[in-house]
Amino acid sequence: MIQIDIRAKLGSFALDATFDVPTDGVTALFGRSGAGKTSILNAVAGLLRPTAGRIAIDDTTFFDSSEGTDVPISLRRLGVVFQDGRLFPHLTVRANLLYGAPRDPVLAAEPPSFDDVVALLGLGALLDRRPPGLSGGERQRVAIGRSLLMKPQALLMDEPLAALDGARKAEVLPMLAELRALRRVPILYVSHQMDEVVRLADTLVLISDGCVAGVGPVEDLTSRIDLRPLTGRHEAGAVLRGRVASIEPEWGLASIELGQQTFTVPATDLAVGQSLRVRIRARDVAIAVAPPSATSVLNALAGTIVNIAATDGPHVDIRLSLLDGQHLWARITRKSAAALRLDEGCPVYALIKAGAIDRHSLGPPPGSEDELA
Repeated sequence: MIQIDIRAKLGSFALDATFDVPTDGVTALFGRSGAGKTSILNAVAGLLRPTAGRIAIDDTTFFDSSEGTDVPISLRRLGVVFQDGRLFPHLTVRANLLYGAPRDPVLAAEPPSFDDVVALLGLGALLDRRPPGLSGGERQRVAIGRSLLMKPQALLMDEPLAALDGARKAEVLPMLAELRALRRVPILYVSHQMDEVVRLADTLVLISDGCVAGVGPVEDLTSRIDLRPLTGRHEAGAVLRGRVASIEPEWGLASIELGQQTFTVPATDLAVGQSLRVRIRARDVAIAVAPPSATSVLNALAGTIVNIAATDGPHVDIRLSLLDGQHLWARITRKSAAALRLDEGCPVYALIKAGAIDRHSLGPPPGSEDELA
């Protein structure tokens, strides 16, 4: 268990964050810029000393103000990956990877091995090169590999994709997803991009104004209407769990089983029977009060309206309970809601275009060994 209970004063900003999360998997610290995500990570790493509180991972206590414990940075066996690689420019990639590797032979023998990390991150062709000759994505991959080879008790990642353009992010994100296979290394991952959270995280910690607004599985927190201001209004949505039922290679589509219903997504690099998480944005969901016919929309999921919440503008957010008990959001205009006479308890159909689901909206669920190509 990762236990964080810290208070700190940073100028006019007050940090007061308390949460416990499992060590098996990826925990995302999510929130707007300036919410306090990085400050929490820095406190865990030892770069920020809280005024009070406790930080512990399993049986190791890094900080405890009541006992006077404050383990030095050099003795906290934690791998840290920043927004930029922070590599040594005069060293080769091989030397950068091995910098900080433990000298204790017992610890050094623990997985993953050097060869495993090189293969996982696709670094074989780069080992004799130096950082100035690498792309941004390549430098981040080296930085991640260096942290893994420290054999850390936990991996701390501070928006490692933030400085990358779209192409480089698409290069690194699948490799980060594969780190889920290294479940013996808990990961704290700071981000304000929901697509990264859906692809990588098992547990979500919502941070707002230095405080914890919610902790729980990604699916649970993203489906709560009361948290929509924190998960992002424009990008707000829900995360559904399903299993690949079939592939239609001639159309470039896959059918996902959601209990008694199926959902079509544009992907063919999946395997039948594979577990999957699908993120669906509220703005991509329309509502119908009768089964649709003669339409290009492939997905019509039956459900019941659970909540209707007004926004500051012309829209309402509608939370639906699907037949399998999962929840989905829809954002429609107040005018449409009135015209359809929508109310809590109404049976409806959620209409979602398959083309609205992009590749970064698909990811393996917590505890799954399945990984996406």
